Order: sequence, then C-alpha cells, then structure tokens
Amino acid sequence: MVFSLLTPKCAKFELSQTVTDSRRADRGLSAILVSFQSEIGYSQPSLYPGARMNTFADFELLPSLLKTLKTLKISKPTDIQKQAIPLIMSHQAVVGVSETGSGKTLAYVLPILNYLKSLEESGDPVKEENAPRAVVMVPSRELGEQVAKVFKSMTHDTRLRVRPALGGMSLEQARRNTSGAFEVLLATPGRLVQMLNKDLISLRDVRFLIFDEADQMLDQGFLPDTNRIVDCCPEDVNLALFSATVSKTVEKLMNDLFAKAEVIRSKNSGKVVSTLKTKNLTVEDGKRWPLFEKVLAQKVDGGTIVFANTREQCDKIAKELTDKGHACVVYRGEMDKNERRTNLKKFRDGQVGLLVATDLAGRGLDVSNIARVINYHLPKEMENYLHRAGRTARAGRPGLVVNLVTERDSRLIAALEGNKPPSLEKKTQHQGKPRVASKTRFTDAKGKAGYAKSMGVKKR
Repeated sequence: MVFSLLTPKCAKFELSQTVTDSRRADRGLSAILVSFQSEIGYSQPSLYPGARMNTFADFELLPSLLKTLKTLKISKPTDIQKQAIPLIMSHQAVVGVSETGSGKTLAYVLPILNYLKSLEESGDPVKEENAPRAVVMVPSRELGEQVAKVFKSMTHDTRLRVRPALGGMSLEQARRNTSGAFEVLLATPGRLVQMLNKDLISLRDVRFLIFDEADQMLDQGFLPDTNRIVDCCPEDVNLALFSATVSKTVEKLMNDLFAKAEVIRSKNSGKVVSTLKTKNLTVEDGKRWPLFEKVLAQKVDGGTIVFANTREQCDKIAKELTDKGHACVVYRGEMDKNERRTNLKKFRDGQVGLLVATDLAGRGLDVSNIARVINYHLPKEMENYLHRAGRTARAGRPGLVVNLVTERDSRLIAALEGNKPPSLEKKTQHQGKPRVASKTRFTDAKGKAGYAKSMGVKKR
C-alpha cells in the first residue's frame, strides 16, 4: 500500500507499510498517517497558524462578517478554518488537505469577502464590468451551487456580488450572469475557458484564485484549462487549493504552482473519521441482493446512499428497489441535470430515504443527514472509497459504512485494515502473515511496532 504524505516543508514521502495486526477499517488509515509522520520526524507544531484562534473575532474580521456569523450561529472555527484563514488573509499561497464537511468552504469565503469588502470601504470598489476580483474554481455545477449558498449566506451584510458561470448552464446564461460589475466568480474550468476564448470575461484584476475539490477537478482532465486560467490572472494573484485527497494530478499542479505554498491538513484528512463505524459483509456464492436486503432492513436515523461502480449497475439496483417497494432516487452521470437536481432535493429534504449513486455522489456532495453508506459494489481505488465514506459521519455525527465484499475486493479491504491482501476467507478474516517491507521501523497509533519502506524523497 503506497501513500504520499505532504509536509509543511513541501517534501514528498512515499512509503509502503503493513500494520502487524488486523485492524478495523476505521483505524487503519489513521495509524498509517501517524506512523509516517513519526518516521520522517514531523510533528504538528503546537502553534500552527490560527492555533489560538478560538473565535472568529480573533481573526479580526470586519464587523459585517462577524454580525452575519453571529446571525447564522456559527461561533467556533473548525480546525481547517483555524489554519487556513490567517494564511489566506496574509496573502500566502495555501494547500489545504481536508475532508468534505470540515468547513473548508468557509475557510476561503471569509478571507475573500473580508479583503474585497475592505477594498470597497477604503474607496476602491469594483467598477469594471465582467472583471471579478476573486475566482473560485469548482469541478461541477452541483458543487458550484453548494459553494454559492455559502457565499450568499455570508454576503447578507457585505452586499458583495457573487456570480456563477458553471457547466450545465448555457453559454448565454453564463454571459448574462456575469454581465456588469461584480466581485466573485464561481466557475467550472471548461466554462471559464470558453468565456475567456470569446472575451466574455476578464481576469486581469483577480486578487484571489481558489481551487476547490481540486482532486476531482483535475481527475476530470481539467489540468490544461487550469493552466490557461492561471496564465490569464496577474502574476501576484493569491492562490489557494483545497482537496480531500492528493492525487497525482493534484501533485503536478502543486509542483507547478504551489511549490512555496503552506501545506495544511485538517485533523481527519486522509483517514476515516473516528465517529464512523465500518461493517464488512462477505457475499456468499455471488448472492449479493439477499445480503443487501438484510442490511436495508436494519433501520437508521437518516438517509442512506447506496453506491455502485457504473451507471448500469446504479439503474439496475434502483429498479430492483422500486420493484420491491423501496422508495429511492438515482444520482449519476449521463442523466438529465434537472432530474438529478430534483432527485437530490428529495433526498436532502428527507422525502426519500435512499439515494442510489455512482462515484459522482462521492465527491463534493454535501447532505447533512446521511446516516449510512452502503457499498453495493466496492470501488477499486482507496481514494474513491474515502470519498464515499466521507458522505457520512460528518461534523462529529456518527455514521456507518457497510461494505458488501467479494474476493476481488480483498486488496482494498486489506489495505483498509493494514494487512497483506491474501485470498478472502469466510467473514473477511485475513490470516496471511504481515509482510516486512524493509528495516525502517515505526510505531502505530496503538504503540504497536511495524515497518515502512521508503519509496523515495522528492524535494520541492
């Protein structure tokens, strides 16, 4: 199992390790990260940026923003907000690795609005049309709409203008949205490049450029568009990148644009949170559906997302559920966007308790009351598993992930549990001897000894 760990010194460490005893999935990743940090001699400084910021007033935000926060009953900054807000306010480049639901959107919304409103109050308002001063890049229309809600909630007193230009809307609609003078642009990369090519927008006065859910954005192949957008901004633009995971494409962008950035991590980044419980259930003789129905019969207090790997699997599961009297809605790619939005609203409002989805729902989907995630089909990649699991147990609430496991899933399950992947035994008991990758010794979160193999160090 190979993980990349990025430290605040921007050195990259890739290590392969195996924990010496079988662990639950919700403990394995935490132990790995703790072990890696111990091995490289890194410990989180006691006074990281924002360590003493216990209230939003400690950030010295404008009274209008503090008033809005008080109205919304948001009083205590989250871990990622404590670290990111001071850095962005001081115009430092930031890479924030933080799970969805950690408050990372507000971590960049507040510094942006604080700066732009300060300019306005000092006699320097936006006057030029089609020329925003802040651009927030998002991978999808759905996430863009979620970010827009956060901005809208925070601009009640500042009266700053936030405009969307997102995929899924027509170019003409995007043009109308961005006509006139405004402060903040929310955009998907493809749509923004299209507008730049037609001279419908100017980025020459952009002060902040934010990449939200960068892993998802870049995995969709938007790296060339991203580079084009950066080239259209001033050289001294303030950059910030937020990502739940660090994929190879995110690493490339970090190498190119964020070599001197401060890298910060929320406490739960890259691991399954402590309030999450995991159940691995073995599929016997290919009989997945009977096991699935037994899981569904166990009621939970909240919604359930059922994940499949393909659109076809998603539709098949939804049809079976409907035929057997279970109310459900579908959320996947290649379906009418209005239908997808309507389905999501029904699920979010509690009208329907089951959402059958592909990995499209695993990234960036923000629904507060998800009590359970069922992996009807497990993904092949750890990254996708973490995104799926991240839909539940959010903001300190309990959550449950149920995995329907077949032999082909043994490698993923073993990686989660910290074991060498042997053949799958009954009840997913992995009895193979743990491998020793090298003579590099570490100690896991429980004090158990283990070993890690260094795969090289790349200085940045």
